[in-house]
Amino acid sequence: MNVKRIVAKTSREAMRQLRDALGPDAIILANRAVEGGVEVLALAAEDIASMAPPVVEAPATSAPAKTPAAVVQDETEAAPAVTIKRRLVERVAVPSADSTQLAQSVINEIKTMQMRLESQLADLAWRDLPGRDPAGAAVMRDMLAAGFSATLARELLEAMPKGDVEQVQSWTKNTLMNRLQVMQSETDMLDGGGVFALMGPTGAGKTTTTAKLAARFVVRHGADKLALLTTDSYRIGGHEQLRIYGKILGVAVHAVRDAADLRLALSELRNKHTVLIDTVGMSQRDQAVAEQVEMLCQAGKPIKRLLLLNATSHGDTLDEVVQAYRTRGLDGCILSKIDEAASLGPALDCAIRHQLCVHYLATGQRVPEDLHLANRQYLIHRAFKARTHASPWQLDDSELAFALSGMQAAHRESVVALG
Repeated sequence: MNVKRIVAKTSREAMRQLRDALGPDAIILANRAVEGGVEVLALAAEDIASMAPPVVEAPATSAPAKTPAAVVQDETEAAPAVTIKRRLVERVAVPSADSTQLAQSVINEIKTMQMRLESQLADLAWRDLPGRDPAGAAVMRDMLAAGFSATLARELLEAMPKGDVEQVQSWTKNTLMNRLQVMQSETDMLDGGGVFALMGPTGAGKTTTTAKLAARFVVRHGADKLALLTTDSYRIGGHEQLRIYGKILGVAVHAVRDAADLRLALSELRNKHTVLIDTVGMSQRDQAVAEQVEMLCQAGKPIKRLLLLNATSHGDTLDEVVQAYRTRGLDGCILSKIDEAASLGPALDCAIRHQLCVHYLATGQRVPEDLHLANRQYLIHRAFKARTHASPWQLDDSELAFALSGMQAAHRESVVALG
């Protein structure tokens, strides 16, 4: 059995080389992403067929045995096509069900061995990291402990310059600060005006944040140049909560139910300098999220969409939220519940990887005091602030290799599945 290994830049090129080398019936045993392209392990169809046991025909009992001369005479009298076909059938054994099961068992065993080998190599590589690269190991440990994803940590590790632990840690923080996009000034948002919609899942703080932004605008431009809209007709008291805030600020609040209502309301409020829309909260897995996004896109007027990210949420949850709400693009995000979050790493990681500009930080329920401009230095410093060793999520040095190798294996499998 001769297993063929092919390495190419793309999957298409690998398949072309595979057909040229083993023919169109080749059996692919495994494929994975490697440095510079993809790797494919394949086996020729003839090798699979050779695993089949020989086919033994049962002797005929009803017909008398023929002499060799009689056999030759019969074949001569038969049609040439039939004779050739019979001879081919006699010489080539058709794989039986048992042989197919045997071939599948061999393929599964090869895949299992490959996964074990890759896992052991990854374990050895990460276990050797503290001795081979103490600074890199320290950065990986710090980032994972701060709540950043393994994907972003590996990305920084690959681009990390040589240096001691303190130099590399300083480089990591500066790199994260440079990659984190924040709104530098409120001037463009408050003075520029327009229509803004605050979106996000239930409980992210959209209504309270809308009231905080409205209060900032009223202080700057007056209540007569601002209007508030709400699409929250589902939550009990949702509309009334914003109406109370509007009454305190002296701003009119309008309720809309669908795209037609929204177009009509924006047309009537076209003389307003700024319009803030408080959308209804819903799960990121709800299909109605796409309908809500479409409603805002069909309003007949450009609407800037700001996504509320709950800083207390898990990183995978935040990833799902961004994926669900960014179908038609996002103009930025607001990090809410900063005062309740034990770590800002997951929220900052999500904003960095998805290139979302952080406009504001919501740090409490007070209106309008608990809303602040995003500050890169504060956010990164807060993310890496020393965590207590009593935390059940704190990794020991001995556990770091197992965690990293497992994350790398999961990442590799996802790359192979996508590629």
